[in-house]
Amino acid sequence: MKIIKLDNTTDKKKLFEIIGVTNEGAKILEDKAEAHLIYLKDIKNPAAIILKQEALSVGADLAVHRDVILCKNEVSDAVLIATTKQLKLLSKKCLAQPFGLRQFANDLKEFLYDIPKEIKLMGVINANDDSFFSGSRFKGNSALSRIEKFISEGASIIDIGGVSSRPGSEAVSEEEELSRIKPIVDAISEAKLYEKAEFSLDSYSPLCCEYALSRGFSIINDITALENDEVAKVVSKYGATVVLMHKKGTPKDMQKSPSYENVLDEVDEFFQSRIQKAKSFGIEKIVLDVGIGFGKTLEHNLSLIKHHRHFLHFGYPLLVGASRKSVIDMISPSSVEDRLSGTLAIHLRAVQNGASILRVHDVKEHMQALRVSQKIDEVIL
Repeated sequence: MKIIKLDNTTDKKKLFEIIGVTNEGAKILEDKAEAHLIYLKDIKNPAAIILKQEALSVGADLAVHRDVILCKNEVSDAVLIATTKQLKLLSKKCLAQPFGLRQFANDLKEFLYDIPKEIKLMGVINANDDSFFSGSRFKGNSALSRIEKFISEGASIIDIGGVSSRPGSEAVSEEEELSRIKPIVDAISEAKLYEKAEFSLDSYSPLCCEYALSRGFSIINDITALENDEVAKVVSKYGATVVLMHKKGTPKDMQKSPSYENVLDEVDEFFQSRIQKAKSFGIEKIVLDVGIGFGKTLEHNLSLIKHHRHFLHFGYPLLVGASRKSVIDMISPSSVEDRLSGTLAIHLRAVQNGASILRVHDVKEHMQALRVSQKIDEVIL
């Protein structure tokens, strides 16, 4: 007998097919083969003791503070270690328990999700002269040519922006923004390019959003996450998709010593409130963006990428846009023009952790990287 240690990302369903497991058996085994680490904050001591016992009873475990058994503190943190199968069993058992465990059981169901398989590339076109990467700036016919090139290279979404949101940038009037995007929006509309790809407007201007959506655009990429009710009304009017991005502060001041008690918690709470707001306006098509580089330190950005799959519990597609950003320079000093390899590293990790839309400046290179990565994932033995 020989032993082969397999990578945990191996497609379990295909693996079980290879060795001849029945379809029914494969479904049962898949849940047993997926392991989870779930961090629990501020769990009450009695709840931790009960949850530890219930976890052990189904073959899982709960890592708790050494003083939990002594009840020295009212609450503490814990880490639940379990397979998908064990989480399902544990959820049922906790429904009958006190100390907040019934709510825990209901909430736990949100975290039993699959990593998306289909990945979309969103190509970036900037109609302003001060975007941080000069290679993304286009006007008139050159913009149209670049859009067609992006589509031919595999982009299924094109994101048009007329105002820079780089750290330190200044806002402009709605009229100025409209004057920048209007020629490109009109050209896209006249050429009916919206029949070949989806078009997104990177804007929080009601005037500009109305103009783009009335001419074939179907997505509003709002870095303020519907801060302006008028934008929400326009998105709802056209039945468009909205990208809700998290940021802290404004582009002008967001990178001046950003701080969080817990970045994952704060971004999660932000998404909860903005999703609620979107729904209150009748908006159902939502994409979430953790906002890499928008009011975050290097550690905040890396934490959001590493634990990105956490945000899948909301049930919406996740977008990541780290293309050529300074987070790469903080790790490996480099110019904006020399950050493609770092971009690919972050974006491939983001895809592994649940992202299904990548906002990029380099479509061809991302398409190649994704194809190679996906091909590796398809290999079983």
